[in-house]
Amino acid sequence: MSGPFEGVRVIEVASWTFVPAAGALLADLGADVIKVEPPQGDPQRALQNLLNFGSDGVNPFLEIPNRGKRSMTLDLASEAGRETLLRLIATADVFLTSYLPPVRRKLRIDVDDLRPANPRLVYVRGSGWGARGPMADTGGYDLAAAWASSGTAFKLTPTDGQPPPLMPPGFFDLHGANAIAGAIGTALFQRERTGHAPVVDVSLLGVGMWSMGPDIVGAQFAGSLPSASRTSPGNPIVNCYPTKDERWIYLVCLQGDRFWPEVCEVIGRPDLITDERFIDTPSRFEHREVAVEVLDAVFRTRTLAEWCDAFANFSGVWAPAISFTELHEHQQVEPNGFLPTVEADGRKAFRLVGPPAQFDERPAVPRGPAPELGQDTEAVLLELGLDWDEITELRERGATGA
Repeated sequence: MSGPFEGVRVIEVASWTFVPAAGALLADLGADVIKVEPPQGDPQRALQNLLNFGSDGVNPFLEIPNRGKRSMTLDLASEAGRETLLRLIATADVFLTSYLPPVRRKLRIDVDDLRPANPRLVYVRGSGWGARGPMADTGGYDLAAAWASSGTAFKLTPTDGQPPPLMPPGFFDLHGANAIAGAIGTALFQRERTGHAPVVDVSLLGVGMWSMGPDIVGAQFAGSLPSASRTSPGNPIVNCYPTKDERWIYLVCLQGDRFWPEVCEVIGRPDLITDERFIDTPSRFEHREVAVEVLDAVFRTRTLAEWCDAFANFSGVWAPAISFTELHEHQQVEPNGFLPTVEADGRKAFRLVGPPAQFDERPAVPRGPAPELGQDTEAVLLELGLDWDEITELRERGATGA
């Protein structure tokens, strides 16, 4: 069976993670995604960090947003390179870019520049701060435009003067990529229904604000609330507790009156069920700090493994806080195909996180690893109808790099 985006061609002129990761999602789901890179390549290719040292040549920051694509090099600043892009655009359904407005205008790849070559082209822009306003021309990574500016960092800043936690790598980039991919599917649906090919905008600031929606909306009424205190939660059984071996276990029992008795039975403290301090939701709220102290003491008496055994048949929601290494062995990962294996020529096979959406109960498997820079340039040009003499001429004119 083919993927839901089979037959859709996406031309991607984008770099780093946010926008390219959306192209990777579409490629996993069947789209032909052609990554058009400058001759020097996406700067992501040269990025080195703690996640790719000692990884046998596998760079997660390159593979995650670029797997399954084809790469061709074009110098869009050259007339021959731009003409070639227009020929490519004529065959496409979607143009996907992260370039800032001044760069798009300089290269003449803005909406009005490309639409004459293909009136049915869905034009998609990913930005840091949004398509309008005084910061529309300003670059923005997710650490700045989403984590810091959406209130997330503020919300997670401890109240004891300690700094906010560092953002996990690519955190809002990947949230944003999912939003872009979904928006592209919506835009293509609109085009097929109405004939109108929309311009799509997704910003990291918008993605961050959507993610922090309850706090942002609530600020109109309650002000900006700092990070919730683990020792003074609204509901003691929506909280995390330390184990004997310095691990953590989360309880997510939103219906406190329903699950408090069962929690007490599981942890071996049935006496807490009838304790007047904890007898109902208002009482547990009034004595929430005492409740946490009591539960902390109980949970510290057993290891995480022992608590996992104890909660195995618990009817409420709970989960241990596990490491990324442990996640590879989580009992739900393999049956659902959440970490498909990618075979790479000449390299050790490795696993990538699959798209969160699955169709017809089939996990989407990446077609392959991220392409080498420009590895498909000649193949794409041949598909456009160029012969070898024309391809050689483009190379000599500097349109495709050295």
